[in-house]
Order: sequence, then structure tokens, then C-alpha cells
Amino acid sequence: MASESLASVSISGQITMDLHSLNNEGGEGNQIQTRMVHIVDGSGQLAVVNAVSGDMLKHIQAEHFQAIATGGDLKLCEGCRRFSANRVNEDKDFLDALGTEKDNITIIDRLLRWCAMDDVEGILITVGNRSAPRKSTVEFGWLVGLPDKTRTERYFHVKYDMAGRGEGSGSETGANVGQNIFYRPASSGVYAAVANVELGRVGFNDISREYVVDEEERRKRKKVLLESLIYTFLKPNGAQRNTQNPHITSFEGVVSWSTSFVPAPMVSALSANYREDIERVAGSLSRLNAGSVGFKAFESLGDFAGIMAELVYRV
Repeated sequence: MASESLASVSISGQITMDLHSLNNEGGEGNQIQTRMVHIVDGSGQLAVVNAVSGDMLKHIQAEHFQAIATGGDLKLCEGCRRFSANRVNEDKDFLDALGTEKDNITIIDRLLRWCAMDDVEGILITVGNRSAPRKSTVEFGWLVGLPDKTRTERYFHVKYDMAGRGEGSGSETGANVGQNIFYRPASSGVYAAVANVELGRVGFNDISREYVVDEEERRKRKKVLLESLIYTFLKPNGAQRNTQNPHITSFEGVVSWSTSFVPAPMVSALSANYREDIERVAGSLSRLNAGSVGFKAFESLGDFAGIMAELVYRV
């Protein structure tokens, strides 16, 4: 890999997960409803498949970022230290420091210096009749099941009452008293994943178009951001993990990067030819922009972690 500073990194791949229930829509009666979406597959056919929302993946990544940052020396606001969804909106010291300030450029300048997590993950400051937006530097698409390689089934479960079990089926109260019957989904299959990180925007005020965080602090934030992205795919937290921890058996795809304003190429793995398409796009962009775009294919979680670790070292 070249030594130029990384501006963006993209991930396109297929991850195989068995017997998981990471993203559900709620319950109906005694049945948990899993997340299902309508898509158009790579051949142009409509399909209904299991999926994990980008919101869930973003939450997983943010959780890993917060854990790493808390154990390191990155600056975090009070809300982010507690992993509150309101983040800096709950930081009294930050709000007191703002006073009556309403200018969004000044507010975002102070926010970027105040908290690494709000810088990287994005936030909308709404306290005090304000509307100061910070766009996230990391983006996730839905984790989408391939139609011919993903299935969801529902399994019978019983919450046993130990006292009720002693009655027996011939008792007057009946054997099912106190034993709650319910159905829980489990999905298995190959899922298409896409993610993009805009490293060049870390510490950058999008309104004033200026960097307001020093280079060393930006470097530390970018390292933690890329590291949290590795853990997002190594350990995808979510619903029902206490008894349905996903069996991740493989992860294959392409990591691409850019050292200029050119976006790192990304093509959905819903397409059977996504790898070849990324290679062709990367080659064309690199010819147009003097080698500023690169990519590497990976065949396993180990390969993926190795490529991402190289990028972390580059930062």
C-alpha cells in the first residue's frame, strides 16, 4: 500500500451467519417477528429476504468505538461516556460553555474539539432551540440476505415453571399452567454487506470547510474508527445474542480505499460480479487520478482483519 494519507475506505462483501436473530421488528401474540425486506436481486427479480438494518450496524460500530475510546485517551462528552443516545445534548459543561451561541459554525467547531465520538458518529444538537448538524463519517447499508442463500425459521420454546412441571398432565390444573409457549425466529444465510468511512472528514467542519482538530488528535480518532469497523464484523452485537449468538462461518469481499477526493469504489455484493466491477472501477479511477485508488480482496475474516490492520497502521 502507498504511504499517502487515506481519505476514504469502503467495504463490499458477503458474510455468512447461521442461526442468528440480530434484528427483529417486535412481537405478535406469542411470536417474535424478524426483520424482512423487499429487494431487487442481482438478476432483476423481486424477493423478500431477512435483513439487519443499517441502524443496527451503526449502533454496533458506535458501541465498539465508545469502548475503545473509553479505554484510551480520546476526548468524550458526558453523554458518550455513558453511551447515551442523546450524546452531547446531555453534557451540561458543553452546553454551559456554548451559552447563548447560535452560530452553527462556532457550535460545530466546539463540538469537534469537545468529543471524538460526536465527531465520528455524527449528532444533531437540538438543545436551546438549536439545530446544529454533524453528519456521520461512517455509513452502513442494510445487511441483506441473498434470496437463494438465506432462510428464516421459527422455533418452539417453552418458559418452564418448575412448580407447574410437578403437577403432571393428569392433574386438575393441567401440565401447561405457568409454562409460557412462544416462537422465536432464527435466520441463516449469506448476507451482502456495504460500508463506507470518510476518514478525510474526521475533525473537519463541513460548514466552514476547515479542519478544527489538530493532526495528532485526528490520527488517533481515525485509528479507533477503523478498529471499531473490524470489530463490527467480528462481533455483530444485537438481539437474542444470549441464546442465539451468530455462527459466523465466512466473510469474503473487497476493501477499497482512496487517498484523494475520489470516493473509494463500492459495489453491492447482491451482484454476482461485484468483485470484478470494483476492480474495473478502481482501475479506471486510478488512471484518472494518478494511482489514488486501491483495493484488496479478502477470502476470510482473518484476511479482512489483516487488510484493515494494514490501513490502521497507515493512519
